[in-house]
Formats: sequence, structure tokens, C-alpha cells
Amino acid sequence: MANNIRAIWETDPDAKPKERNFSNDFVGRFRSGRLVGKAPEALNDWRITTGDPTVADKVAQLFGGEPEEWETDKEDNLEVLTDSASVEIIIESSDAVDASMKLFGMSGLVHHCDGVKYLSPEEDKGEPCGCPAAFQDRKDKARTGRGPKPSVDVTFKLADAPELGIFRFNSGSWELVKVLHNVIADIDRAGGREYADDDTVTVKGGAVRATLSIENVSYTTKAGRDVSYNKPVVKVLGVYEAAQSADLPMAA
Repeated sequence: MANNIRAIWETDPDAKPKERNFSNDFVGRFRSGRLVGKAPEALNDWRITTGDPTVADKVAQLFGGEPEEWETDKEDNLEVLTDSASVEIIIESSDAVDASMKLFGMSGLVHHCDGVKYLSPEEDKGEPCGCPAAFQDRKDKARTGRGPKPSVDVTFKLADAPELGIFRFNSGSWELVKVLHNVIADIDRAGGREYADDDTVTVKGGAVRATLSIENVSYTTKAGRDVSYNKPVVKVLGVYEAAQSADLPMAA
């Protein structure tokens, strides 16, 4: 029998359901929190979401937990609440780490900059964004909802299952932003990327092996108040080729 599914929508194209978007080729996302009702909950172990049952089964096998459906309008409708606070990953290069500042409103993204200049929309790109110069002032403005907060993206493969494909982690952590320049430098150094005086790049090595972890920070302030929060941590271990076992396939 011929597949005539496309013909169904020819007479009413506006009613056709939106196609799944695979343009980014992410097989899953690592998340350090979830919503319980309408309240956000920080997690001590990684939560991994995906739309692929095979990927869900594999990450559950590697990191614990069970694949379950969760309510979302996105394509990653399966989640695994793992037992792992730290996983080993493969980062292809520092180009796999991206950071900017974003503020979302009712209509979507309303402010997108690098802290100094707008990155979008196109008509404003390169213009001064008006963000405070001081780091703490930026945090304070973001906390009141009047300024953007960090949006850090890291894409990677799993060291124990690189064949699954590329995963993504997005974070709004100010603590990660503080050290992100060191993470990028460590990736470049371990991977063999060198910068000349004219900013040209020489790549001598390859991907790096790293850990992606959720770390808890707890302390008591001078006023006697107990503070506890989780933060994401990326730690570069070394060149992927040197760290891998002889029978582990190379990342594509």
C-alpha cells in the first residue's frame, strides 16, 4: 500500500501538524531541575530527557533510573531521573561551548546580548545593550526580572556511549559563567588548540574528555543563615584519544 500521508494535508495545509525539528540533531538534554506543579525543583542527580526510546533505555542502563513519559509540548517526551550526579562526556572543541545573556518575556526572547552588545535581533546586532558593567549589578537586575541572565550551552557525547549522538546541556548558572573562560581555556589546551597573535587558530589535537557534574554548595553566612544550592561543573580531564580505552570507538 502506498504511503499517502502527505496527501491528507494538501487540501488544508494550515491544519497540518508541525513537523518534528531535528535541525540541531540533539538526541537528548541534560537537566538539573524540573517543575513540580508550577514550582521549580533543583535536583541532586541528572535528569535526562529524550524523544528516542533507545536513548532513554541506554542512559537508564548507564546512569540509573527508569524511562518515563512527562508532560511537554517538545519532542523529548521521555525522561530519566538518574542516580548519577556526575557523568563523563566528550567535548569536540571549545566551539561546543556557547554563552550569551538572554531575557524572555511573554512574547519570547526580548533581550539577547553578550553583556556589552546585542547579538539579536539583526537590526540591533552590534549596538550597545545597556547592561550594567559590574557583574553583581547584572545579577541584581536579572533577579528582579529587568535584565538578562546567562544562557550557557554545552554540547557533547557520552564517553561510555558516543554512538548515541550529541546531547545538550543549557544552564543559567552565574557560578558557571564565573569560570567559563577557564573551562574554554582548558578545552583548548587539552585539545591542542593554539591562538597566534593575529587570532588565527592552530588545532593540533582533538576532542577532550570531561566530567559534567552537579555539585552542592553549602555554607553558613556571618549572620548565621544557612545557604545551600547546586551548581553545574565542567571539569576537563584530558585529550579524549589518550583517555579512551583501546576498544572504545572514536567519536564521529
